[in-house]
Amino acid sequence: MKRISVLLLTLVAHAAFAQSTPSQAPPKLEKIEEIADDPITVTAKPGTEGKITEKRDNSGNVTEATVKSGPSTYTLRPNHPAGTALPGDALGGSNRGPQWTIMEFDIGKKKKKTTDEDSAPETNAPPSPPAAK
Repeated sequence: MKRISVLLLTLVAHAAFAQSTPSQAPPKLEKIEEIADDPITVTAKPGTEGKITEKRDNSGNVTEATVKSGPSTYTLRPNHPAGTALPGDALGGSNRGPQWTIMEFDIGKKKKKTTDEDSAPETNAPPSPPAAK
């Protein structure tokens, strides 16, 4: 009796498992109509890359690089170890950091007139003397 109940239980479980597995046919998909819109073009903002100016010596080695990126400007110079020190030694140092330009003055350049100064009349006449009593 036990064997028959176990056999029936196995057959019922197998039938239930066979019904729960998905069918082998792929699901039916809907076709989406293609819309002919204008193609999208992406352009980079002009001047966002910055400007790099390199100075070289007679042998072609870079001696200085000045980088201007937006409002920031910094200068990079190669690290030349002092004396006989080699790069990586205790005296040689490993890297040389950038030198940031923080304030720049235009000494020696002619001052440009603003529109307020152009429109104001120039009066360099001396003040009138006080009235006599």
